[in-house]
Amino acid sequence: MSSIRTLIRGGLVITASDELHADVLIEDGRVAALAAHGTAAAGTWTADRTIDASGKYVIPGGVDAHTHMELPFGGTAASDTFETGTRAAAWGGTTTIVDFAVQTPGHALREGLDTWYAKADGQCAVDYAFHMILSDVNERTLKEMDHLVGEGVTSFKLFMAYPGVFYSDDGQILRAMQRASGNGGLIMMHAENGIAIDVLVEQALARGETDPRHHGEVRKVLLEAEATHRAIQLARVAGSPLYVVHVSAEEAVAELAAARDKGLPVFGETCPQYLFLSTDNLEEPDFQGAKYVCSTPLRPREHQAALWRGLRTNDLQVVSTDHCPFCFRGQKELGRGDFSKIPNGLPGVENRMDLLHQAVLDGHISRRRWIEIACATPARMFGLYPQKGTIAPGSDADIVLYDPHAEQVISAETHHMNVDYSAYEGKRITGRVDTVLSRGELVIDRREFTGRAGHGAFIPRSTCQYL
Repeated sequence: MSSIRTLIRGGLVITASDELHADVLIEDGRVAALAAHGTAAAGTWTADRTIDASGKYVIPGGVDAHTHMELPFGGTAASDTFETGTRAAAWGGTTTIVDFAVQTPGHALREGLDTWYAKADGQCAVDYAFHMILSDVNERTLKEMDHLVGEGVTSFKLFMAYPGVFYSDDGQILRAMQRASGNGGLIMMHAENGIAIDVLVEQALARGETDPRHHGEVRKVLLEAEATHRAIQLARVAGSPLYVVHVSAEEAVAELAAARDKGLPVFGETCPQYLFLSTDNLEEPDFQGAKYVCSTPLRPREHQAALWRGLRTNDLQVVSTDHCPFCFRGQKELGRGDFSKIPNGLPGVENRMDLLHQAVLDGHISRRRWIEIACATPARMFGLYPQKGTIAPGSDADIVLYDPHAEQVISAETHHMNVDYSAYEGKRITGRVDTVLSRGELVIDRREFTGRAGHGAFIPRSTCQYL
């Protein structure tokens, strides 16, 4: 832990609730105090290190509550390790990730969690926590859920998609939800009707429709909306809260909004790819569309307006990345001639904070809402607040100096993710991370990486604070 006293002077501090010209004093890895810039209080502070934030935003480090480092999938594995992925996260202004430990069917949750602890231990440049993917719901794993909540793994992901891999049927989902309603865990749902989708995949391939664009066509909007509706009703029966991951379709947002209008504890996340990309990308020629294959899939552009509206009205609360990168060469190419064999996932952990700042400039959201959906709410949703997600006395000194005027072009040439393409190649945006502190230690110092593998610590989480 850093025992250096650091003073950040002269910036505009932006949190989910406030914008103020303030100086920030850091001691022992935490925020010690804030005082209005130029006041007597701030004038008396002394520090070992002073960082000039003039002309910059001083924002909380981003919390990306949905990443998949080193995830085995479709006969290969995500190309970012915990080391490369958390370094890229830091470059993008994200100082905490919540990754997914995976239970192997027939094995204990504990075994899956321990495997992920081992993958991440000593490798991470920024702090990390885990959700648990349930692949197998039975009496033993239901009991294990209680133990995991006790050790700070307080959310559990279930899949209505991927029969034969991660799929759970409605009975298993109901049992897990009932258990969570008792132990305080939060159920996260991949809401797509995987049984029906598999039929459509088989039929498309039989017709010779093998290109990447067909991935989006078979994973129909209605099957996302139907599964979202079904997940909400099961959660109502179980008396449990529900968090729907990677919402991509207008009709699915409508299901969440209707539930929330009834006062139900139902939450939704979307991702930058659904806000900035569309089926146009899946249709790129020469198999380039494979770069954009993820599930839920990219939708026609007209769905974007509903997602932005959901973020403004709080029918969607969080923007995470679902960062799950596979290289085009040698990984995405596994699906040449059969779109169903393309590994599902996009790189994005480095781009989220910048893309959402661009959304502020484009008029979609306010500056405070940017911090709310990218930092504060994910921290509250997953039991990390106020240690993470804000700048307040006692909070971890996870702080980003953000230059709102710097211009950049997103490109695989310059990104730090371990993947051979960018989903946003050539996109010009305004705003860039300048300096990043994690628990008071400089990880990025004026656009130079000064962090190290092993600085990042595992953070046990409390239960959902957003209810």
